[in-house]
Amino acid sequence: MLLTPQAMTDPTAIAKAVTEFVQKTPHCKPVFTAWLGEHLVREGRNDFTRHKIPSFRTPENAVEAFAFLSAYHQNQQLLMQAPAAGDQHCTQADAVGARLIIRTAIEEKRDFLSTTETRAVMHTFGIKMTQAIEAANANQAMVAAESLGFPVCIKVNSPKLTHKSDVGGVKLNIQTGQAVRDEFKQMMARIKSAEPETEVLGVTIEPMYQSTSARELIVGAIRDPVFGPAITFGSGGTMVEVLKDLSIGLPPLNAFIANRMITRTKVSKMLGAFRGQPAVQVSAIVEVLLRVSDMVSQLPEIIELDINPLLADEHGVMAVDARIRVKELDMHQTPYQHMAIHPYPAELIQKVQTKTGLAVIVRPIRPEDAKMEVDFVDNLSERSRYLRFMGNLQKLSPAMLSRFTQIDYDREMAFIITTEDENAQTIEIAVARYTTNPDGNSCEMAIVVRDDFQHQGLGELLLGSLINHAKSKGLKTMEGEVLNENKGMLKLAKGFNFKLASIEGDHLVTAISLSLWE
Repeated sequence: MLLTPQAMTDPTAIAKAVTEFVQKTPHCKPVFTAWLGEHLVREGRNDFTRHKIPSFRTPENAVEAFAFLSAYHQNQQLLMQAPAAGDQHCTQADAVGARLIIRTAIEEKRDFLSTTETRAVMHTFGIKMTQAIEAANANQAMVAAESLGFPVCIKVNSPKLTHKSDVGGVKLNIQTGQAVRDEFKQMMARIKSAEPETEVLGVTIEPMYQSTSARELIVGAIRDPVFGPAITFGSGGTMVEVLKDLSIGLPPLNAFIANRMITRTKVSKMLGAFRGQPAVQVSAIVEVLLRVSDMVSQLPEIIELDINPLLADEHGVMAVDARIRVKELDMHQTPYQHMAIHPYPAELIQKVQTKTGLAVIVRPIRPEDAKMEVDFVDNLSERSRYLRFMGNLQKLSPAMLSRFTQIDYDREMAFIITTEDENAQTIEIAVARYTTNPDGNSCEMAIVVRDDFQHQGLGELLLGSLINHAKSKGLKTMEGEVLNENKGMLKLAKGFNFKLASIEGDHLVTAISLSLWE
C-alpha cells in the first residue's frame, strides 16, 4: 500500500488505500479505524462504512471495540468447552475408598481429616504429596525422623490450625534426631502459649522436599452456597493472605479452563524461565487442577480444601501440605447436585453394533460437536428436516446450534449416534433429545435419523436410551408432538407403548405420551 506524499495528506485517498488493502488481502486481520475530525474526513469515513470497515471518532472507542471483540472471542471459546467427565482420573474403586475415609471421619464427628487421611485421599486422586508420619510425643518424632532420613521438617498436627507458621508450628531443615526431640518440646510450648484452646494431636515428621527452583503455589476449593464448589489457584506459601493473587473456576474443569485460570494470576509470570531459573512444568499444574476438580465433583462431602504450598518446578509438582474439611451430606442428595455445572456424563457412552452389523457409538452430545451437528442437518433430506422441525428449515441458526449442543446435562439430554464414513471420519447419523418441562415431572422429546441410515434400529436404540435416562432423573412422563404423516415415528412410539392422541383444533399433529413408571 504505497501513497504519494500528496495523497498522504488526503483523508479520502488514505481511506481508499486502506479499503483496497483490506479487500485484496486474504484472511486479513480485523481492521479498526479512528478518524479525528468532521468535514475533512467525512468522505473517508463514509467510504469505510460502505465497505463494512469499522470507523470510530476517537482512538479510545476503537480500542474499546477491539476489547469487546476479544472478550467475545474468549467467551465463545469458553462456551465450546465441554464440562469434563466426572471420575476421569481415578477408578471407581479409588473414589469408593476415598468416600470410606471421609465417612469414617464424619462418623467420628470430625470436621477435618487427619494428616494421614488427607494424604490418602490426595493419593487416591493421583496428587503427589510428601510422605508424613504422625508422632504424639518427642520419642515417636525422633524415631519417625530416623526412619525417613534427614533433613526433615516438623509441623504441628492440628487440623484446625490453618496457618501453622503463624504460631510457630513449622520447623524446617532439621538435621539430627536430638534436634527433633528438642524441637518437639519447644513447638508444643509455643503452640500452647499461642493457641491454648486449640486441640493439638502432636506433630508430623516429613522429609524436606529438595528443589532450588520451586515456585510456591496454592490450589484450593471452597463451597459457595449458590454456585457450589469453586476451585482457586494462585500464589502460595506464607504470603498468600498478603498477595491475594487468586483466580477462581467452577468445576468440572478441563485443560482449557485450567490453563486460563493459571494465566489470569500474577504468579503465572513467574512460571516461565527467568534469572537462570528453568521454566515450570505447567502441564503438571494443570493436571493437579483437573484432579482437584475430579475430587470435589466426586466427593460432595468435601466443603473446603487447601493445598499450600504446592511446589512446582521443571520436574513437576509436589504438594507439601494440605487440609480437607468435610461435612455430612443430605441423605437425599443426587449425584452432582452440589455442583453448578453438571459434568459430562461419560459413563453413558456405549459402543453398539446394530442389527445390520454397523458399529456405532451412542453418547451424550458435546459442545464441540457443533460442526458435526451442522453437517448432520445438512445431510438430512428436505422431508426429514420438515418432519423433525415441522417447517421448511434449511440451515441451523447460530442460536439453534448453540441450544442443541450446549446443554445442561442435569435438566436435559441429547444422545447422538456416531460412526465412521469411508474416509474414517467420524460422522453423526442420528440424534434424540429431551428437555425437562417447568413442572419438573415431564419432558418433551424428539428423534431424527439420517435418511441413508434408517431401518437399522437406530431409532429404537436412541429412544430406549432416552427413556432410561429420563427414568434415572425421576421424570414421570415423556411427551412429544409428531406430524401425522410421520408414520415411522408414530410406529416407533407405539412400539414403546406411547399413548397417541389427537390435538384439538390441529388435524396435522398427533400428541404422544408415555408414563415412565407404569
